Amino acid sequence: MATSGGRVNRGPAAASDNRRAILRAARRVMAERGYRVPLSTIAREAGVGQGVLYRHFPTRLDLAFAVFEENVTELEAIAADPDATTIGRLWRCLVDQAIGSTAFVEMVVDARRTLPEHDFADRLLGLVEATLDPARRAGVVPQEVVADDVLLALRMTLGVVVTAAAPEAVRPAVDRALALLDPPWARPGAGLSR
Repeated sequence: MATSGGRVNRGPAAASDNRRAILRAARRVMAERGYRVPLSTIAREAGVGQGVLYRHFPTRLDLAFAVFEENVTELEAIAADPDATTIGRLWRCLVDQAIGSTAFVEMVVDARRTLPEHDFADRLLGLVEATLDPARRAGVVPQEVVADDVLLALRMTLGVVVTAAAPEAVRPAVDRALALLDPPWARPGAGLSR
């Protein structure tokens, strides 16, 4: 069946493609315009109708949780087979996700106070702990560094991300803050490459 725009309506067969398109569009649009951007703009960018968007994500928060779930899945893939350099790769991904998902971070941080079932902190803590052990054993990270230290540095990084004056200022500000902080898991020997 063709739609008025000449496209073929694939109905339920298009559901997973539509969901992926919405998530990609939401990441892009919210990174550029913030989390208050109208959901109709995201639907338009994704090439779907608002009804399709709301079928997949009834609320703005549902959209944020879906983005976070994708982020955690990516982190889990990195941490799946930890070695001495995994913590560095995990850290770089965390920083990149923080920069790319700023709008979602703000929504989820607000929501975790009232919706604790959507708190990703325990999963993240487990991933960091699993990747720190091999790095400590290899001497890449000092023995006294614990997972809470890494998460504290991440929260500090998020503070830089959410307070940057303009989107183009975020990466340089984060890089400068991390240079000042100089976390051992973010040094070249920890498996980072740019």
